[in-house]
Amino acid sequence: MEDDNLRLSRADRIVQHVSGLLSAGAFKAGERLPSVRQAAREHGVSKNTMAEAYDRLVARGLLEARAGSGYYVAQFQLPRSVPPAPHVAAAVDVVSLLREQLDQHYEVRPGDGRPPALWMEGSELKRYFSGFKTADPSSVDFGYGSSWGYAPLRERLRVLLLERSITVQPEGLLLTHGVNHGIDLIIRHLIEPGDTVLVDDPGYYPLFGKLTLAKAKMIGIRRGHDGPDLEDLAAKLALHRPKVFFTQSLAHNPTGSTLSPAVAFGLMQLAERWGFLLVENDALADILPSTLPRLAALDQLNRVLYVGTFSKTLSASLRCGFVAGHPAIVGALGDLKMLTTVATSDYVERFVFHLIQGGHYLRHLRRLRARVEEAHKASFAQLEALGLKLRESITPGFYLWAEFPRSVDEMELCRAAAAESIFLAPGSVFTPDRTARGAAAIRVNVAYGTNPRFIAFLKGFLAEA
Repeated sequence: MEDDNLRLSRADRIVQHVSGLLSAGAFKAGERLPSVRQAAREHGVSKNTMAEAYDRLVARGLLEARAGSGYYVAQFQLPRSVPPAPHVAAAVDVVSLLREQLDQHYEVRPGDGRPPALWMEGSELKRYFSGFKTADPSSVDFGYGSSWGYAPLRERLRVLLLERSITVQPEGLLLTHGVNHGIDLIIRHLIEPGDTVLVDDPGYYPLFGKLTLAKAKMIGIRRGHDGPDLEDLAAKLALHRPKVFFTQSLAHNPTGSTLSPAVAFGLMQLAERWGFLLVENDALADILPSTLPRLAALDQLNRVLYVGTFSKTLSASLRCGFVAGHPAIVGALGDLKMLTTVATSDYVERFVFHLIQGGHYLRHLRRLRARVEEAHKASFAQLEALGLKLRESITPGFYLWAEFPRSVDEMELCRAAAAESIFLAPGSVFTPDRTARGAAAIRVNVAYGTNPRFIAFLKGFLAEA
């Protein structure tokens, strides 16, 4: 603490001291403080230093300066808290699980949605994160950059998507701050209050929050081991007229399931017959085989919008992703992006491009893929040995979906885990209708699925259930 004080300037120390006095109520609102000259003598500093300290306190809203009179304690009243609109409160409640993933309080984290930093920016890529320079500074345009995103990265992505049999026109790809930003733009463009949309059930809960915020009517489509249940989809299409179906084809969040060719073909047939669009989230594409069935490859971006990201496979702090689709729709999304965020980070996009072009990203992906496969196999074996019901998947991903016996109360399970500083992701968070309770379930991040404290907790809880 003494070292910190030594590093403070004289003006800093005065600001700290006076702020403390004001917080403690040593002066009343509207009371005049000692003049600059007098206060400078008291603190043993020059008048310039004292004036600087007072000006900083004014800037913080603690004092107000009156010309020719001096400095006075600001008379301010904190604004009353305004309760959020009901649909905003509902949207925030839906994504409450996200708060713990951002502001971490638990020691053991099987409910986390992201891979650990050790697997990502703390891995083999660490030296590139610390030493990256975009280019010769004189060659870099330090403006906003194009609202479409960094052109060389867009072109490189078009080549990468071609490897997945997805042909993208130059005007059909827009860079975003990640999947969530891309989905947000799509919702803003396509969805009006009261519109019906389809979602996976269980599905991607941040999407539910965004749709709640947009006042859309969500209809859940049962998610099976090989993708959306086509019978459930057909039955609900007879009752509803959706605009869009939001789905994740591969290494699904939260179930880990992957779309089969037969289900993909059937889904495209129903979309064509009933006239709805599909938004395909492929967040983990870079660690999955390019030959797996993707709706965007079947449809060639006619009625499919395809969203991807580097945040899940490179770094959660590098908000970089894309939307690919028909140029008419993507152009409209680009206009919305320009209105809402102006542009994405040219610096981040150059960094990602540098990692790809230098071969660093590919080497990282090979190691990450091996880690995921090993962790997936080990977590599956340990959780299955406890008697939990797990969904099989032909493609190892970040997630497993574990169902408990009917006797287990999901909320009690999560409360008991929290008491031992274990963060769980309850199954009810991943359904659009949180009142429809099925068997207790949790999403398990395979990076933490074999943690000894987590396994010991589950073993003890199940023994008492």
